[in-house]
Amino acid sequence: MSGLLARIEAGAAPHHLAVFGGFHPTSRDSAPVGTRTLLLFGPQEPGFWPHVSRQPEFLDQRPDPMDRWSDRVMSALARQFDAQALFPFGGPPYQPFISWALRSGRAWTSPVGLLVHDRAGLFISYRGALALPRRIALPPAPQRPCDSCAGQPCRSACPVAALTETGYDLASCHAYLDTEPGKDCMTTGCAVRRACPVSAAHGRLAEQSAFHMKAFHK
Repeated sequence: MSGLLARIEAGAAPHHLAVFGGFHPTSRDSAPVGTRTLLLFGPQEPGFWPHVSRQPEFLDQRPDPMDRWSDRVMSALARQFDAQALFPFGGPPYQPFISWALRSGRAWTSPVGLLVHDRAGLFISYRGALALPRRIALPPAPQRPCDSCAGQPCRSACPVAALTETGYDLASCHAYLDTEPGKDCMTTGCAVRRACPVSAAHGRLAEQSAFHMKAFHK
């Protein structure tokens, strides 16, 4: 790990954030002009939810606490490391975080179409990115975890087969979440995401999944 990358990781750690991947953009990546390295950040587990849920943005009863917290923390990191903060929210237009995630070499398309990450599994989420004007060395990319996943349980985990390799039936998903059995997904997280062995080892609390499910199923 390069010295600057180590310092950035150390700066993010008190906020329970970690570098979830990075790459050196080309003109095709829609990164800000002058970006030599782009780093993606996600929740560091275990411990992210107990930390973030105590922050001022979660206590002031105003909308979008996670996005407002992400904005404050990532903007401070950008100032600290002479970078530009970028976010997956706040559009349109929206930054191409899915494309950036795939470019990082640490996220891939899973057998059910969702992004899967080498550390977070199907619980992958990005709180922001830093666009740096310096090219820094990045560690080698790991292998896609799905390639060695026995049985790939994500394929059959959805109770209504809304998420499969052939596509995502969003209407069926939302209809199921309105039923009594659907409360399991609403309170503990999407059954497909939970079925991923990498997700299961990530340490994400059910309370955080419930927060995201509530935002998804408005």
